[in-house]
Amino acid sequence: MKFTKLIAAIGALTLMFAFAGNGAQAADLRVGVEGAYPPFSWKEADGTLKGFDIEIAEAVCAELKRKCVLVEQDWDGMIPALLARKFDTIIASMSITEERKKRVDFSDKYYNTPAKFVAKKGAGLKISKAGLKGKRIGLQRGTTHQCFMEKLYPEAELVLYGTQEEVFQDLAIGRIDAQFSDSIAADDGFLKTDAGKDFEFTGGDQHDEECHGPGAGMAVRKADTALRDDLNQAIKAIRANGTYQKINAKYFDYDIFGG
Repeated sequence: MKFTKLIAAIGALTLMFAFAGNGAQAADLRVGVEGAYPPFSWKEADGTLKGFDIEIAEAVCAELKRKCVLVEQDWDGMIPALLARKFDTIIASMSITEERKKRVDFSDKYYNTPAKFVAKKGAGLKISKAGLKGKRIGLQRGTTHQCFMEKLYPEAELVLYGTQEEVFQDLAIGRIDAQFSDSIAADDGFLKTDAGKDFEFTGGDQHDEECHGPGAGMAVRKADTALRDDLNQAIKAIRANGTYQKINAKYFDYDIFGG
């Protein structure tokens, strides 16, 4: 009887240590990504996800010793999907804003770049209330850029799209007068392509703290404070050990972390 109890106890301890040993790796980190916002995220022909956000997500998961499970999600549904527990965090160039913080919590920023207008070369577009009055300005729906335009240039005609790629497509064929987006997304995703060769930035850097916030962060559910803190530590760690800089250098020729 005692021998049987001893065997059972050993078996229970073995299972306990097995689960304990696997705990850190068993808890996959499900990351919501867009896959339609180059150079931050895009999808290759074979379905592979690539981009700065994707590599940052993988680096953070590695730092946390958790397997990354990338979950594609349309931009409009990002926060609802997070709240519905479709994934654990959003790493998709989501700006930290007071409006979004009413629904979710954020890590510290992991990059911060300015927004800019893009228009056809020689168009003479003036970035002012009078200059943009009645102009068709394309931008991605549900973004901080929509907030900015509605607040500062309410007399412009906003043309809203589901993805940034659709904005660029319509700009190239002349359906809109200009587009407004993150400057890096516009530069790498459009101006440096054949479709964007006849276009240019106009009006300089644009920023409104209320709309744009302090930069892009990783969103989590409000109750997940431990995960938020882990993400903050991971961001600091990859900045300190050089991993962030190596990823940054693959996509950009300057540090996009910002001041």
